[in-house]
Amino acid sequence: MKRFSLELLYHIVGIGSASGLFYADGSVFIASDNAGYLYEFRTKDQTLSKIKLFDSQTLENIPKKHKPDFEAVAQKDGKLYLFGSGSTDKRNAVSVVDVKTKEITNQDLSDLYAEMRHVSKIDADNFNLEGAFATDDAWFFFQRGNGSGGNNGIFKIIGSLGKFSKVNYLPMELPKIKHVTTSFTDAILIDDTIWFLATAEDTNSTYEDGEVLGSLIGKIDFETMQVVFSEQITDKQKFEGLALYSKSDNEISFFLCEDNDTDGMESGIFLLKMSY
Repeated sequence: MKRFSLELLYHIVGIGSASGLFYADGSVFIASDNAGYLYEFRTKDQTLSKIKLFDSQTLENIPKKHKPDFEAVAQKDGKLYLFGSGSTDKRNAVSVVDVKTKEITNQDLSDLYAEMRHVSKIDADNFNLEGAFATDDAWFFFQRGNGSGGNNGIFKIIGSLGKFSKVNYLPMELPKIKHVTTSFTDAILIDDTIWFLATAEDTNSTYEDGEVLGSLIGKIDFETMQVVFSEQITDKQKFEGLALYSKSDNEISFFLCEDNDTDGMESGIFLLKMSY
């Protein structure tokens, strides 16, 4: 896998700080880390709509100390799960959206996140979830190691989010860009392969942003949980959302979104094509 192309496909006005993606049936569902909406962008007519996730006087450009920090989007049984990063006490919730009915439920995950910190021995200042997916009997979460501890890793949750029976944690080593080890920003499961994004950001804080040194895409074998491939795709952008667009025998394509860490209400959806 040596060849790739990356292009800005859609410039969307009305979304700030895009942080997670899911694509299905011509719609790109987009999470923002500082908004109380799930956005739906229809590619056919390029229209944008909003699904309100909770009641609040402020639902966009929510101040940093109050924002829900949705950093992971996962799909299971026709529902989208938007997970807070857990990096502060106000970021411990999941909003669940029924894609067809648009019905919303919200759930506090403080007990689960506390158990994840306990099992992994990652303290509150370093805990930061930035990717998730579900299988039939488990949930997988990706810990972003951009804090002082450098804790990249994968959590496996056996059971449901509210009634989990076991939590496992596997530390992961990721490649460097320049002098900085990259850290997970999203991950999805396709067949027997985990595809992930990772970014190098020159900071030792899960709260404060740093200089972006680039992003890469990589593969983890789902059985062995070993990184088997990585490729740097940019030296200046912080890609945080990854969604499968199409797959053939010799090419795979993804939608990516970029978090520009500003208050501007515009976001880009990029198309990444990779040839086998």
